[in-house]
Amino acid sequence: MAQEFDYIIVGAGSAGCVLANRLTEDPDTRVLVLEAGRQDYSIFIHMPSAFAIPLANDKYNWYYESEPEPYLNNRRMYCPRGRVIGGSSSINGMVYIRGHAYDYDAWSHKQGLQDWSYFHCLPYFRKSETRLEGGDAYRGDSGPLFVSSGAMTNPLYRAFIEAGKQAGYPETLDMNGEQQEGLGRMDMTTYKGRRWSAARAYLRPAQKRGNLTVLPRCLVTRILFEGNRAVGVEYAQGGRLTQARADREVILSGGAINSPQTLMLSGIGNADRLKALGIPVVKDLPGVGENLQDHIEAYVQFSCKQPITLYSAMNPLVKLRIGMEWIFLSKGLGATNHFESGGFIRSEPGVRHPDLQYHFLPMAVTYDGKSAAKGHGYQAHIGPMRPTSRGHVRLKSADPMVHPSILFNYMQTEQDRKEMRAGIRLTREILMQKAFDAFRGEELAPGPKAQSDADIDAFIREHAESAYHPSCTCKMGMDDMSVVDGQARVHGIDGLRVVDASIMPDVISGNLNVPVIMMAEKLADTIRGRPPLAPREVPVWEHPQYATAQR
Repeated sequence: MAQEFDYIIVGAGSAGCVLANRLTEDPDTRVLVLEAGRQDYSIFIHMPSAFAIPLANDKYNWYYESEPEPYLNNRRMYCPRGRVIGGSSSINGMVYIRGHAYDYDAWSHKQGLQDWSYFHCLPYFRKSETRLEGGDAYRGDSGPLFVSSGAMTNPLYRAFIEAGKQAGYPETLDMNGEQQEGLGRMDMTTYKGRRWSAARAYLRPAQKRGNLTVLPRCLVTRILFEGNRAVGVEYAQGGRLTQARADREVILSGGAINSPQTLMLSGIGNADRLKALGIPVVKDLPGVGENLQDHIEAYVQFSCKQPITLYSAMNPLVKLRIGMEWIFLSKGLGATNHFESGGFIRSEPGVRHPDLQYHFLPMAVTYDGKSAAKGHGYQAHIGPMRPTSRGHVRLKSADPMVHPSILFNYMQTEQDRKEMRAGIRLTREILMQKAFDAFRGEELAPGPKAQSDADIDAFIREHAESAYHPSCTCKMGMDDMSVVDGQARVHGIDGLRVVDASIMPDVISGNLNVPVIMMAEKLADTIRGRPPLAPREVPVWEHPQYATAQR
């Protein structure tokens, strides 16, 4: 007989871990968490500087790739998603960015999303966080998620901030506080030199309670229904199918790829496409899997005249020393994600809040570590924050083991191409400032010959990469293409919610891990029927001449 629980959470990622913790605060509530991946015991998960290993390893992630992208020379783009306890928070770059206040205000202007404004969300950001440097009106000091800043011992980090100031941009002392715009230190989700994933922050403490069951290596194959009510799930474990029942709700927290896939496998989605695959239709919701959005970025790279970059750490003996220092002391180069400075700027006058993001890295290498320049170098990752291109996630088969078809349509629109061109040129300008004179060698990428719009477009088509922020495929709202309402309930289905990055109506201006944690915190109160935290009104900085000035 199927085991019975109050709630079944599908996916032990960022949102699933938060929900597991908050729902089991009630000792009378029984919660089951099903995760397709394995335990998060690997040293490469917990060592911050080693994140490129699980990020590029199908042992810990779904290792998706897109269909040939028509606007990127038909390249198939890598799309890693966490398949491990902690989900993508166990394999990501650990960058702590909330997005801009106006992103959430834009959500709240959509029908049915009035309580998703920044002032409504801010209390949940603060609730989730312990900022090791202390809390304030914007930052939390008593939440489960520890947040630290890098030591910035490498002079290149500070050079990037100074170069931004020399180019006319402000320095921001806290891009997650009042002022996102500008260059400054970046926060990371680490604690005492170790990754502080959602599993460490939320799931492990909850597992000490007697009312939470967590089952790894369990792939949910479909949701079970009685009429229009979700009553449980079927899942594969060790080669056999098992069922579990939910007396209250089934909650999908699989992320922007897996959640729409599970809905479609269960008969919720575009009816015509489901019928074509022989899947019985439970609810015709054409928006399932549509509206896919992601951030794309390019690397502007220079060689470095001084041997001070992370290239020195590529030596096997140096790697061994770094690893030993981290294992025994939790310190040194192994204890950082190396994205210690970065920032946000606007691409042109008239843009109200930043639409370009930077991550600065004292090495010339791809994000997943697969390709490094030979010799010392440094780079600025630059990418548009609010893309207008739209893609989709669609089933190729009714078999849950078959990866879905993923198409992002990166750089589909002229607006996205325009912003990326501006980003490349503005980045070059910053990196040519006096602050880099002592370090700057030749431009490695895009290369000095790439000057015209056509040259830069060609470089982007061939070399741009995903920032690994897929989202918006089960968007909140009340329009015909929305999938869930403002409380994350699937339209037309009782007892079923989706809580993860897929329900964002539009991608926010920044990295997604922390916004997803905030959303799960907020929706946990909704699910439990508790009154929401009171909105917190605080000042939000915007450039006083944004309408006429780019900086």
